Amino acid sequence: MEHVARKDAFELLKKYNKDPFHIQHALTVEAVMKWYANELGYAEDAEYWGIAGLLHDIDFELHPEEYCLKAPELLREAGISEDLIHAVCSHGYGITVGCGKMIDVEPVHEMEKVLFAADELTGLIWAAALMRPSKSTKDMELKSLKKKYKSKGFAAGCSREVIERGAKQLGWELEKLLTMTLQAMAASEDTIRAEMEEEQE
Repeated sequence: MEHVARKDAFELLKKYNKDPFHIQHALTVEAVMKWYANELGYAEDAEYWGIAGLLHDIDFELHPEEYCLKAPELLREAGISEDLIHAVCSHGYGITVGCGKMIDVEPVHEMEKVLFAADELTGLIWAAALMRPSKSTKDMELKSLKKKYKSKGFAAGCSREVIERGAKQLGWELEKLLTMTLQAMAASEDTIRAEMEEEQE
């Protein structure tokens, strides 16, 4: 596993992504991935897991119709290793993008499976947090999240099918994925807010 320095990965993300929403999502998935690496026994690779999370949507803002298809080109240009490129592309596995092509890069490593499972879910959890008086995940209970999850009209853009497929690929019950991802987001929320504020100064 080859590493790219975190600051270089972040600069690369910002080269292709200007929308604060996309930057925040990337930082959230990075933090969640690092948390999972530590929880699942991959602490020595936590930075690497995080960088996969940070760069996973590298091509989404500029090339939404070719999402996950343009990523290899952008990442190779920047000298990103093939294993990280595979991880980035595999988070779209089985999804048909706007141009009509289906992403056929399968998540193999546990890190790739976690990225696939947690990415979509972080969007749903954050949407649920924004509905709360606190606008935070830190005081959100699992039962509240499950209620929002079951409501088909809520955060309809966050595919339950993808989240459930992700849990299945990991061999986990859906509840385990919801519980852990909520914990990961609550644990990292303050750090992400601070970094976003720094970016906007």
